[in-house]
Order: sequence, then C-alpha cells, then structure tokens
Amino acid sequence: MSRIGKKPVTLPNGVSITFDEKANVISVKGAKGTLTQYVHPDIKIEQENGELVFTRPSDERKHRSLHGLYRALVNNMVHGVSQGYKIDLEIVGVGYKATVAANNVLEMALGFSHGILFAVPQEIKVSALTEKGKNPIVTLEGIDKQLIGQVAAKIRSLRKVEPYKGKGIREVGEVVRRKAGKTASKK
Repeated sequence: MSRIGKKPVTLPNGVSITFDEKANVISVKGAKGTLTQYVHPDIKIEQENGELVFTRPSDERKHRSLHGLYRALVNNMVHGVSQGYKIDLEIVGVGYKATVAANNVLEMALGFSHGILFAVPQEIKVSALTEKGKNPIVTLEGIDKQLIGQVAAKIRSLRKVEPYKGKGIREVGEVVRRKAGKTASKK
C-alpha cells in the first residue's frame, strides 16, 4: 500500500486549487505563482477541510504507483507556490568564476580555453555571489521543483567534481569522497 499516497496534502493560507475534470489538469495558485499538472484519470482528488485527499480505484500495481506519484507532484507544487525552492551551487577551483549577464544568462569560467554561457529559463531567478577568498556561489530560485533540479543538474554537468583535488561544481554542503593520488616511489 502506498504510504505516500495515503497522506493528505495540507493547503497553506493563500493557496487555491482548481481541478478541470474534463482535461484532468490540476492548477495550484499561490503567492509566488501558478503551476499546472496533468493527473491520470484513474486517480481521484477531493478537497476537504483545507486538505487534498488522493484515492485510487484498485490495488493494482499501476494504480499504487500512480497514487503516490501524483500526491508527491501536487505536494511539490503546493510547496513551490507557497514557499518556493532554492538550490545553491558552489564552484570550486582556482580561477573558476561565475557572473550573471542580462537576460538570465550565466557566464562561467571553468578552466576551459573558453567561457561558458548558460541560458537559464525565465521561470528561474539566478544570482551569482563572489566574495574575496571564497568560492563563487550560484543561487537558483523558483517555484517548479522539477525544473530547478534539472537546471542545477545541467550546470553541475558542465564541470563534474573530480575526486583527487575536489575541483568542480557541487551543491553547498555536499561531501565529496576524495581519493589519494599517486606517490613517487623511492629507490
């Protein structure tokens, strides 16, 4: 039985839900914006006492998996429009830099022979902070958890963290397992 699907989604103040039964689309509107999501026709959504309750027609494997999936997606939407999501990326390496240009373009110097220009979607607010003596921090803020995670993963893939010196792009607070390098033999 899906434990996640059984939990109701509580709606904070200022968040409203509309459900179009013909198209099976749920819209969540809050202080930070509006998000929409298709919901499988087998999964039923009911609003009662400021909570959303998800029900499924049977205990088939397909229905069990969809039950938890759509509950989690709608919960992420409610959290996004009420509080938002934020991911901080740290750029570690000598000479590595990041700045934000006009039109939401992230300019990065990551040790290649050329700079990298990364166009961030308009739904995400990006900022770069560089303090003297510290690694540059790129902050991504938005309401769509899936989109912000995908953009963060794409930025991280531009320079993956290598295990010997720890250089690359990582999340703030992420622990990198380091390897010992070669040692010269003494003859």
